[in-house]
Amino acid sequence: MSSMADETRGKDHKKPTAEALRGAIQLGIGYSVGNMTSKPDRDVLMQDFYVVESVFLPSEGSNLTPAHHYPDFRFKNYAPLAFRYFRELFGIKPDDYLYSICKEPLIELSNPGASSSWFYLTSDDEFIIKTVQPKEAEFLQKLLPGYYMNLNQNPRTLLPKFYGLYCIQCGGVNIRLVVMNNVLPRSLKMHYKYDLKGSTYKRRASRKERAKPSPTFKDLDFQEMHEGLYFDADTYSALMKTLQRDCRVLESFKIMDYSLLLGIHVLDRKLRGRGGIGDSKRQGGQKVLYSTARESIQGDGKAAEPLPDTDDDTLGGIPAKHKDEKLLIFLGIIDILQSYRFIKKVEHSWKALVHDGDTVSVHRPNFYADRFLKFMGTTVFKKIHPLRGASSRRKKNSIQPCRSASQEVLSTVKEESKDERRAQSLENLDDKEAHSSQKPDVIPSSSRQISAATMSSDSSLDDVKTEPQTDSEYRDDRRTSSSTLALEDSTLSASHSLASTPESGLDVYL
Repeated sequence: MSSMADETRGKDHKKPTAEALRGAIQLGIGYSVGNMTSKPDRDVLMQDFYVVESVFLPSEGSNLTPAHHYPDFRFKNYAPLAFRYFRELFGIKPDDYLYSICKEPLIELSNPGASSSWFYLTSDDEFIIKTVQPKEAEFLQKLLPGYYMNLNQNPRTLLPKFYGLYCIQCGGVNIRLVVMNNVLPRSLKMHYKYDLKGSTYKRRASRKERAKPSPTFKDLDFQEMHEGLYFDADTYSALMKTLQRDCRVLESFKIMDYSLLLGIHVLDRKLRGRGGIGDSKRQGGQKVLYSTARESIQGDGKAAEPLPDTDDDTLGGIPAKHKDEKLLIFLGIIDILQSYRFIKKVEHSWKALVHDGDTVSVHRPNFYADRFLKFMGTTVFKKIHPLRGASSRRKKNSIQPCRSASQEVLSTVKEESKDERRAQSLENLDDKEAHSSQKPDVIPSSSRQISAATMSSDSSLDDVKTEPQTDSEYRDDRRTSSSTLALEDSTLSASHSLASTPESGLDVYL
C-alpha cells in the first residue's frame, strides 16, 4: 500500500492494511451518506463545491459513530451537496448507493496503468472506487463547477461520472478516493481490453501485462490485433459526436493525457465468462441512468428516460463487427484528472527532444484532443459502407434496354433514308422521261444536276441520252453528293451519341 497517496512521508506511522482500508471506505461512506438524508434538498450554490465535512470514527464508537474493529480513522466528505445532486441526476437513490457500496465486501482490482492507483469494485458491478493523488483530488474540486454545468447540459457522456470524493486519514496516511461509474461489467467476459490514447510512443503492453489472464493492451497492440471496429452509420455518427463533444469539454479545462478504456466481447464465443452477479440485480433496485455504453452515445443529449435494453445479456454494449465476428463494445474516457501543468510541459519537452514530439502521449490539450479524435475516428472506429454490388448490377441491367432502343432508332433512320432516296430517284426519272417524250431533241438542263449515285441506282437510265459533263459540272455534282452524305452522317452521329453505346451499328451503315 506504500504506492498510494501518502502526504506524511518521513514519519514512521503504521499504514492501514488492505482489509482495514476497505472497511474504512464502507464505514465512512455509510455514515456520511446516511447523515446527508437528514438535510433538506435545495439548489446547489457556488460555495457548496468547496465544503468539506469531517468526522472521526474511533474503533470503540461514539455518540454519533458506530463501533468497529478497524484502527481509528478520520473520514472527510468533499462537496457533499454537489455530489448528492450528481447522484440524483443519474437516478441513484441513497439507499441503492449505500447498498451497492456497503452491503458486500469490495472487490480489489489490478491496475494496468502507471498511476499507481488502487481500484475497488462493488459486488453489483455499478461503481468503481479509485485512489487518487492529492493533486488530482485538488484538481477535481476546482473542476466541479464546470463539471456541474456540463452534466446539466448533457448527462449522456463518455466522461467519467463522479459520485463522490472522499479522504481517509489513518495511521498518518491520507488516502483520497473517488467513486465513479464502472465501464466494464465484470459479469461479461472481455475478450480484449485496450487503453488507447492515440499515441505511438511506448504504447505497447509490457511482457508482464501480457502474461496476465486478462491483459490490457495499448495503441500499437490494437493496430496489430485489430483492423478497426465497424459500426452502422447511425451508431458511428452518434459515437464520434459524443467523443468530439467530450474532448472539447476536456480541452476547455486544459485536460490531457486521458485514455479511452475499450472492452470487446465476442458474441460468437461463450457469453457469460465469469458466472452470474449474485443478487446484484435485487428486486426493485434502481439501475444507474446513462451508465451503459449504448445509453452514453444515443439520444438528443437531454435528460430523458434511459434506453430500454432489449437483451439483458448485452448489458448495454454497443453492437459492432470485426471481420466475421459480432462484437459488443464497452467504452469510456478515463484518467481525466491530468491538467497540463508545468511538470507535464517539462515532460513533453524532454520527450520531444529524444523522440517525435507529435507521437508522445503528453501534449498540449488542443493537439492532444485532435490527435485523440483522429485516431479513434479513423483507426479504431470505422463506418460500415453499403454494398455496391447490388447497385452496380442494377445499373448494368438498366443499360441493356437503352442499347436496344438505340439500335431500333438507328435502323428506322437508315430505312427511312433509303426509302426517301429511292423515291426521289424514281420521281426524278419520271420527270426526265416525261420531258424526253415531249422534246426528244432537247436535253433538259435539270438532268445535268442528277448525281452520279442517283444515276447508277436505276438501270432505266441507260436509255436516256445526256451530253457529256464538263469538269466544273462534275465537281458540282460531287460536292452535292458529298454534302448529302455528310448530312446523313451527322444525323446518325447525333443518334449514336444519344444512345451512348459503341455497338450502334453505324459502321454497318457506312
